[in-house]
This record gives sequence, structure tokens and C-alpha cells, in this order.
Amino acid sequence: MTTLRVGQGFDIHRLVEGRPCVIGGVTIPFNKGCDGHSDADPLLHAIVDALLGAAGMGDIGEHFPDTDPRYKNADSRELVRHTVKLLSNARWTVVNIDATVMAEAPKLSPHKKAMQESIAKCAGIPVRCVNVKAKTMEGMDAVGRGDAIAVHCCILIEGTSGALSVSS
Repeated sequence: MTTLRVGQGFDIHRLVEGRPCVIGGVTIPFNKGCDGHSDADPLLHAIVDALLGAAGMGDIGEHFPDTDPRYKNADSRELVRHTVKLLSNARWTVVNIDATVMAEAPKLSPHKKAMQESIAKCAGIPVRCVNVKAKTMEGMDAVGRGDAIAVHCCILIEGTSGALSVSS
């Protein structure tokens, strides 16, 4: 018997000068980047939270705390890979990933395919199972002013007989 579970993830990071702009594991040419302890990739962080949530395994802060020096400037692709391995050990597999990145700038459309390929590789799923959408906030709130980038993500995982979670 298989079990399906849905996970929802969200992340937001302030944009600052002097940091590379990394979204979905792709470095995007831009004069600002996301502020954070790791590489501050908001798309991959939302994915990690969604994966962990779907499996009932907590959240990104519990597994990769920003107080741990091991994660200072960490490549968030490694965080996704590690999380997928945690799920795999508990007999969960990723079915699909759907994410919406909200940013006034930089323009993300030219980079969506590369983001989808990067995410698919990290998650160990076909690229056709990853969808990335880009939206603006039309000048509203911190994202709309260009001060931040936010991401919402939804993930479906499938567990084989006896799939485990922290709460089981």
C-alpha cells in the first residue's frame, strides 16, 4: 500500500548588496543577493521545509540551524540532497515539486529552466516533475519594493508500506 502526503513550504529573505543572488541553486546576475546564514537560497529553503513537513520531520531550522557554523555559507543544494536522503531512509520518495518565487527583480523567467533542472537533480526526480513559477508583487509590500524575495512551495511525496515519520 502507498501513502501520499503533501508538504507546504515558505521562505523569505531580505535582499542586500554584496551577496550573490542564488535562487533554485542557480546564481543569477544581479546587484543584490539574499541575506542569510547559508547561501540564503529562498527557493531551496522552501523546498526543504515542504519536504520535511510532508514527512512529518519538522522544519529547516531544526535540521540546519543558523546557529550551527557547519551551515555558514552552505550550498542549499546540499541541504536538499540531505533532506531527500532523510526522506528516502524513512521510505518516502518525492513525486513532484511546484513552487512560486515572488520577486520584483531580478527577472526570473530566463532562469526558470535552469532552476527546474537544478532542483530535479537535487531531489532525484525527473525535471518534468518540477515546476517553478515567477511572480511580481506589483509594487506591494517588501517584495514589491524590491527589498526581499519570497517563495511558496507545495510538494507531494509517496511512502511505501511502512513509511515512517517523526510523529509515527
